[in-house]
Amino acid sequence: MQKQKLPLLEPNVKMTEKHGRVISAATDGACSGNPGPGGWGALIRFEDGTIEEFGGYEPKTTNNRMELQAVLAIFKYLKKLPLHPQLSIRTDSKYLINGLCDWISKWKKNGWRTTSGKPVLNQDLWKLLDEARLDNVAIVFVKGHSGDKDNDRVDEIAVNYSKGNYIELKSNKKTHAIEEPCKPSINKLQEVSEPAPKNLQRLLSRLDMANHIAKHGYSLSLLELSDLLEMSTTELSRKTHPWQWRDWLVEPAGNSKGRFKLIKPQQSMPKEK
Repeated sequence: MQKQKLPLLEPNVKMTEKHGRVISAATDGACSGNPGPGGWGALIRFEDGTIEEFGGYEPKTTNNRMELQAVLAIFKYLKKLPLHPQLSIRTDSKYLINGLCDWISKWKKNGWRTTSGKPVLNQDLWKLLDEARLDNVAIVFVKGHSGDKDNDRVDEIAVNYSKGNYIELKSNKKTHAIEEPCKPSINKLQEVSEPAPKNLQRLLSRLDMANHIAKHGYSLSLLELSDLLEMSTTELSRKTHPWQWRDWLVEPAGNSKGRFKLIKPQQSMPKEK
């Protein structure tokens, strides 16, 4: 199928004068293979109900890179548009939210290295995001596939792009009904800064990421598995049979990769050899 060209991220000034301020936005990323062909999707809504959708494709990338690329595209677009004071960007990526709201300040102080001394993954995109970010626009977490219309739509765009499928994007079109402009203004850290201890917050983020990876059937490299499971690559390389990590079955996928599979309540587990 013919892939749709990457849209130009230059707003039409006359259009924005006609449709008013941007009231909400949403982004998502997807990848077939991880690494493999990837896509990202994004949309914005104006005060009069008009919606604009965008998408992009990369022949070899990762899911996380597509998540970052999607919000980077939105940041660049929004910089030249009139914005509602309570505008927020919705995403189901805690990797993106935690990175922008917490980790990035520490990475910069550490010379773009993690607390364990490893180079930060995707730091080229993180640096661009740090330059392009809009301090007055909140990044809000929404659970994926939970019925959030805009999140479901950008997921659909991203997945189709990652598979090379043509998908018609809405441009300068009004929806049937104008939705509530925005939720009450919130601090960017509010969605991820909960009363729970930081070690528990980190664990929850890792569990959410494992669940997302299992749901989409992504495979991870040995280094990515090491970061997620907080295990050494040497220890992981010794595991040649499926084994359990919390509520997931980790299956070797060849070429030093692994996949996650959610364990059903009555599913029997193979003993690790």
